[in-house]
Amino acid sequence: MIDRYETVVGLEVHIQLSTLSKAYSSDSAAYGAMPNHHVSAVSVGMPGTLPVVNSRVLEFAVRLGLATGSRIRPENHYARKNYFYADLPKGYQITQHTTPICEGGCVEFITDEGEKKQVGLERIHMEEDAGKSMHDQDPFDSLIDLNRAGVPLLEMVSRPDIRSAREAYLYLTEVRRLVRHLDICDGNMEEGSLRCDANISVRLKGEPTLGIKVEVKNMNSMRHVQKAIEHETRRQIECIETGQPIAQETRQFDAMKGVTHSLRSKEDANDYRYFPEPDLPPVFISPEYIQWVQQQLPPLPMALYEKYTGKWGLSPAEAALLVENKSEALYLEELAKHCNQVKNAANWLLVRVKNYLNEQGIGMGEFPLSPSTLGSLIRLVESSKVSYTAAAGPLLEALLISPQSDPEALAAKLNLLQESDRATLEMLADQVIAEMPEELARYREGKTGLLGMFMGKLMKASGGKADPKMASEILKLKLA
Repeated sequence: MIDRYETVVGLEVHIQLSTLSKAYSSDSAAYGAMPNHHVSAVSVGMPGTLPVVNSRVLEFAVRLGLATGSRIRPENHYARKNYFYADLPKGYQITQHTTPICEGGCVEFITDEGEKKQVGLERIHMEEDAGKSMHDQDPFDSLIDLNRAGVPLLEMVSRPDIRSAREAYLYLTEVRRLVRHLDICDGNMEEGSLRCDANISVRLKGEPTLGIKVEVKNMNSMRHVQKAIEHETRRQIECIETGQPIAQETRQFDAMKGVTHSLRSKEDANDYRYFPEPDLPPVFISPEYIQWVQQQLPPLPMALYEKYTGKWGLSPAEAALLVENKSEALYLEELAKHCNQVKNAANWLLVRVKNYLNEQGIGMGEFPLSPSTLGSLIRLVESSKVSYTAAAGPLLEALLISPQSDPEALAAKLNLLQESDRATLEMLADQVIAEMPEELARYREGKTGLLGMFMGKLMKASGGKADPKMASEILKLKLA
């Protein structure tokens, strides 16, 4: 029954911006303060106060618009969206209505099948957040924390281009990765920095008309979004199959039970009584300003992914891990300049460096070694001057203690440089073969597995410093 239907999803992602102050006041926008400590007369809209536009909000909006290929609107007007919530102190929200700062564009992500999927955007607009109602702190009353009231948001509204709960999950993953790379949002969904409303409908496959959509509000987990869409898809199909009407309504997802339940009938735009914000003048964005923001953009995650899998030949899994964290991706960009093979640089970053970061509980920005120093260490392995085991073990440990040291000089000091003089290795090979006449006879009778025994003896004779590749090559020639 389910296979006869198609899920249609559009997502509204609320992106809390990483500004120091709120959208229209100088109150701190920092997370984690005691309740109602980041509040002033301006942020709660007391009579006689006036809002002032935070210029960083404009910059971040343009940054996101450029990254998604949106059209940046040159003339922007603010609007009041009127509704009553106990945690909305002004009784309205300053937002944008008819003139969103960004229109069109898209977000691209890679599906589980390895294909590129494009989800179009309707708009991105600026607005402010409401406060927070807490219903579990007191047995009799709900409590209100207004620290979040006035915190700047960008609302990114997608077109109904998403066709499954899994696609919604991957889309949200890419949005979070994108805003982190742009340094406009920390993407911490558990702190409410990224929240999502999902508009969900179903229709028979091949049917051009969209079904009646249901909105599931305020989810702060990508897994919850996926589970809510899965549940809502089944619920709506069951309603259609049993002849029950689907109401256009707003629902809430119960994460404990994995179900949605009705909150209220869905509002239309006229229910919010939008009108132009009288206390804020229009904001004009010049082509020169857009060009300035464009020049500040970092490498974007999808562009890096395509570079890593295409030009650099990394696997999709490796590329996905490397672009997840902006600081690691930028470190790799520099590290690749100091290595002969990018694949080696990526492997060191994904294994040895990540293990160290996890053990120490630190981020890439706190890693002691510069890309040039780590690159010099990797080149020692690439040129066979130091074995990988020695480089990834004692030499790396010594460098982490003394990050300014030259890797080759430190390797010499620690007696870790490999013996790669061919004449010396040939002499050692002759000595080892002379000491093992019985094994030599058996090897020449076809017991080629004994090569490992000869290698072990040679490595021991060299004090563990023989170049394994050259030593193996010499032994094979002399044993033949």
